[in-house]
Amino acid sequence: MKTLRVGVAALVVSMLVWLHAPAAPQAATVDTTSFFSGLTDADTLTKTLDTHLAAAAHKLDAILAVKGKHTVDNTVRPYDEMLFEISLALGPANLLAQVHPDEAMRRAGDAILVKARTLEQDRTLNRGLFDALAAVDLTGSDAETRYYVTRELRLFRLNGVDKNAETRERLAQIRNELSNLLGAYRKNVRDTTRTVVLKDASELDGMPADFIARHKPGVTGAITLKPDDADYPVLLFAKREDVRKRFYYERANIGFPENIDVLNRILQLRWEMAHTLGFDSWAAFEDSGRMVGAAKVAGDFIERTLTEAAPKAAREYAELIARKQQDVPGAKTINAWEFEYYREQVRQANYAFDSQSVRPYFSYARVQQGLLDIATRLYGVTFRPAKNIRLWHPAVEAFDVVDGGEVIGRLYFDTHPRPNKQSDARTSMPSQGFAGHRIPEAVIVTALPGGQPNDPGLLTYQSVRDPMFHEFGHAIANIFGARQKWFGLNRPSEDDFNEAPARLFEEWAWNPGVLALYARHYQTNEPMPAELAARMRHAADFSKGMRNVGDLSFAKLAFDLHLHDPKTLDSTKLLHEINSQYSPWLWADDTHRQAGMTQLANLNYSSGIYGYQWALTIAKDMLATKFDENNLLDPVPAQRLRDVVFKRGGSQPVAETVKEFLGRPFNERAWGAWVNSDSK
Repeated sequence: MKTLRVGVAALVVSMLVWLHAPAAPQAATVDTTSFFSGLTDADTLTKTLDTHLAAAAHKLDAILAVKGKHTVDNTVRPYDEMLFEISLALGPANLLAQVHPDEAMRRAGDAILVKARTLEQDRTLNRGLFDALAAVDLTGSDAETRYYVTRELRLFRLNGVDKNAETRERLAQIRNELSNLLGAYRKNVRDTTRTVVLKDASELDGMPADFIARHKPGVTGAITLKPDDADYPVLLFAKREDVRKRFYYERANIGFPENIDVLNRILQLRWEMAHTLGFDSWAAFEDSGRMVGAAKVAGDFIERTLTEAAPKAAREYAELIARKQQDVPGAKTINAWEFEYYREQVRQANYAFDSQSVRPYFSYARVQQGLLDIATRLYGVTFRPAKNIRLWHPAVEAFDVVDGGEVIGRLYFDTHPRPNKQSDARTSMPSQGFAGHRIPEAVIVTALPGGQPNDPGLLTYQSVRDPMFHEFGHAIANIFGARQKWFGLNRPSEDDFNEAPARLFEEWAWNPGVLALYARHYQTNEPMPAELAARMRHAADFSKGMRNVGDLSFAKLAFDLHLHDPKTLDSTKLLHEINSQYSPWLWADDTHRQAGMTQLANLNYSSGIYGYQWALTIAKDMLATKFDENNLLDPVPAQRLRDVVFKRGGSQPVAETVKEFLGRPFNERAWGAWVNSDSK
């Protein structure tokens, strides 16, 4: 049988390199250097990250070479250090493949990413490694160590380590091919060339002045829009329906047609892998290791929350129709490209709120500083500009996170659009950190306006909430969590929980008391008037039913794609059916949103996009139970959140962590009361 460490042989690393490969940093010195230090070009990137993979392979060989009794020191510790070394290659490769401006660096990152993921995943098929871990006597070990080893052994069994050699070989082949396909899917999204070309500035009628100023006409007078978050306000404000429609179609077809075949193959391989492992679907395989515990529980949750939100969504949709009828007498439907526009029109007409009225209070720089100030108030940490740090682009900013005089992490903002940068919002961890060894580093990646001379980067309040507050919530939770005894326990393994810190922190974005801290006019420095802030919150709350139905429709799409035999599936037809059944607005023919949903190619999501909503129910429960919405800047509950939830990382089952914080198991009552309540 071929070696199960697929990809390791391809490293072309000699035993001499293995023997001289640097081990994990000694606990006496915490490494605070940037993950990007020394990665000057594609060659140094490849050599440096390959060295970490070689060190990981050396750790594996050391475990397999143990003669006699396997112990925590000679087996569990090098196993954990092996995962740490893999992360030191996987993290930077994953980020730089998506955001580095140099094509050669992106290609090198993609190549390392495949090798690192292959090595990481193939460990769970290595029977010798499993037997070594299983042989460790944990008598006298602390609870975290016992939980860690037990969790890892379950992961091995779940992934087929107890299958015969031929089956394990096939599983390794599937994972290898999947790694390449997932990279191809993301690359097709990242490298999209889709644009909307307007003949002249007249087609931008209705757009804010700063937006128009940022979009200079070319030599022919034409103006080019990109279907990313920076240009998303076109759907809200552009008066010309044809402009909104063209923009929507380009955005809804990112990754098409290339990713349709890629996605089909991904689904086929996941289906085969799940059945090989004894599950009746990929959703069943994945959900067995999440908080939901079973695919039926996840499916029931999706259906239940869709049903719960539907009446509110229907009432809100009726308001959209009534407003459209003023423009189109007798109108009975809203097209997909009209939803954002008429939602904005309803807010103006029925809630006395114009989204453009608050944008001057949300300049990018003020929102960014607001995030740092809020975290300082809540968690007691400070942020200082990182000095002598090489960055991959001049627009990137870096801050050291300091707690009691100690640098405990680093936060980067790569938040403005540029060519060949994957622009969907996310938080990347190029360094996950390891207590006593290395600090964690988090990178917030978005594509928002700002970062250019004379451009204040005025944001919509939607963009302030998500992605800015949302992604910052991820980053700070990840940084606080990277203080575990074992590297592998830095974050919960239950992926359907991991959106909860981000969904919770969104609540701070538009709370009146918090807005007073950071929402100031970019020209006059005047705070946002309390009356305007109240109208903004009232209007924003208006569409929560439709917003949740829309999110849950995509969750159902991802779930159903992984629930049924791909041979019987047409992903576009399924998307159409789900949209027609649940979403109030009309389906747009010839759109293919499944080709650009990068969560489908993300190992933390795939079938589990429902996790966004699952996490929201946890966040709403935490907010209602432990926080005072009239005083969200109170550090007492925030410090408890940091100490009980964030600092716990993945050191115990996350359901126990949530129960410890709430004083009981979480429930959906707070979410249900919120989604059905009248707009505040």
